[in-house]
Amino acid sequence: MNTIQAILSRTSVRKFQNTPISEEKLEVILKAGTAGPSAVNARPWSFLVVRGRETLDKMAQANGRAAGSLKEAAVGILVCGDLERAFSRAPDYWVIDCAIAAQNMLLVAHDLGLGGVWLGTWPQEDKIAAQRALFSLPETIVPHSILALGIPAETPSDKPRESTWAPERIHYETW
Repeated sequence: MNTIQAILSRTSVRKFQNTPISEEKLEVILKAGTAGPSAVNARPWSFLVVRGRETLDKMAQANGRAAGSLKEAAVGILVCGDLERAFSRAPDYWVIDCAIAAQNMLLVAHDLGLGGVWLGTWPQEDKIAAQRALFSLPETIVPHSILALGIPAETPSDKPRESTWAPERIHYETW
């Protein structure tokens, strides 16, 4: 699958088969997360990989109703920002860096025939606190988002998604 095809055909998958993801595929996904650009190459991310059903259920509960897909996922990846590694002159860039890492992982999962969905955590303090408590995270590690990944329960449609192209939102040279 080429890059534009992956970007234009990826959809959020929330229902999964009860089948594990191979170690090889998981490693490729994680490598894609660490390959993204970051401010001054700080790479202020860390990933907590969860496969245990009980812990995935607790992650879902801690992140709220919208995170129910974790209850069926083969893997949950908690994407975290590491404030000790963040760019000191613009420390909030960690948020963008983590979002890029998450997007890379979702695109590669799609390319590998897996499904996934991005579940927001940051900046909702209750979700941050719940994930931090669940995993005993240090204060310098901030939960950003969760990726629920697995083999899709249904085959995503082969027809293209509805176009999101909005030329009226594109401006050249000036507003």
